[in-house]
Amino acid sequence: MAWLQLQRIVTKGGANLISPLPLSRFFSKSSSPYVVKVGIPEFLNGIGKGVESHVPKLESEIGDFQKLLLTRTLKLKKLGIPCKHRKLILKYTHKYRLGLWRPRVESINA
Repeated sequence: MAWLQLQRIVTKGGANLISPLPLSRFFSKSSSPYVVKVGIPEFLNGIGKGVESHVPKLESEIGDFQKLLLTRTLKLKKLGIPCKHRKLILKYTHKYRLGLWRPRVESINA
């Protein structure tokens, strides 16, 4: 009997009655240390893993960070960037465009 009632609720579009988990518990309330202005050097340093060695090449050839966000793998390949680094750059540019990732500020200890 319960199965039949559940099936009726789902088929009538009542599956939306189940509320999703509150997202507030996944995000901290305090402000996190993110870079305010992001350029090519800050972005590549945020990725790390040796990608930051390509900063001069990308700044001279691409120039603007917004152009880097739209750059495709063939352009990066023509610039001589290795496959592993191309994949990392493209992965993080995609995440940045979706708003899922931003480079963090490096802590400065005086």
